[in-house]
Amino acid sequence: MRSAIAISVLACLAVAGCTSSSGIDDFMPRPSNEVTGSISRPPDAPLPPAAVAAAAADAADVEQPAAEATPQETPELPAETVAYVAPARPAAAALRAGPIYQHRFRDAKPINFGKRSPKQLAVHGVDVSWWQGKIDWQKLRGNGANFVYMKATDGGDHLDPMFKKNWRAAEQAGLKRGAYHFFYWCRTAGEQAEWFIRNVPRVEGALPPVIDVEWNGESSCKRRPSPAKVREKMQVFMDKLERHYGQRPIIYTSPDFYRDNLKNAFTDYPFWLRSVAAHPSKTYPGRKWLFWQYSGSGLSHGVRGRIDLNVFNGSEAAWQQWAGGGVEG
Repeated sequence: MRSAIAISVLACLAVAGCTSSSGIDDFMPRPSNEVTGSISRPPDAPLPPAAVAAAAADAADVEQPAAEATPQETPELPAETVAYVAPARPAAAALRAGPIYQHRFRDAKPINFGKRSPKQLAVHGVDVSWWQGKIDWQKLRGNGANFVYMKATDGGDHLDPMFKKNWRAAEQAGLKRGAYHFFYWCRTAGEQAEWFIRNVPRVEGALPPVIDVEWNGESSCKRRPSPAKVREKMQVFMDKLERHYGQRPIIYTSPDFYRDNLKNAFTDYPFWLRSVAAHPSKTYPGRKWLFWQYSGSGLSHGVRGRIDLNVFNGSEAAWQQWAGGGVEG
């Protein structure tokens, strides 16, 4: 982990765009050092060797963000009737989602979800970051991972050390792939959007980008903006990504953050909901969802340790239509 931090600090010192937007932060580089809230890093846990090697190999070719003026941010969104509008699908119908593999994941901390178990849904997948280290993507695919979201960036200066390798390898293994950004509340939304765009390729067939919004008690950023400011910053970020990728971003969130900021908001955006103890209908009453993260303690062939497990809210046919257009023979 220290090696990754050192790389981020060196990159940060090299560019003016690595500072935050106000006060002393304008003069002191503050590289973000976030981890996804769904996979908490144990204290003093070492960075996986594969991640150390990837960080060293990728450090030289990471494009750095240019300085950017703070963008105009949109006003608070009014509360509306909960609805769901599907994000734009990849343009090329020929880039198909591929055959569906039945999930065979295990769980270190299994939960009985009753009749509304995720097992009743057809299309399961995973999300990963550097914490998983080296992944055998073929084994993971065969174990039931039909899609993967991988951590790409957080803040305005940190690139997940395993992202480039994971991005290439997941495609080669036949998984539908997408990237997510961990939002950092001490950086401008515009800076963060530009950083994501600089590092995540715009390719046909990729899943829509994801903005991960949650409170992280381990973060160096202790700010908790007002709900109105949270939504303004999110809107700026998502607007930039939608213009660049041509796909409406997906919002990933957790119960406490949702309760504090997102209830009845962004009704025309798809949601990816973390709910590891109950069905989303209980944790997020009235909210339609596209993906459900139902476990943070999954176990699978091809991955050492635990992995997040997710499921698509729809049938196999609905997945094929949304994610790629048609079924392979």
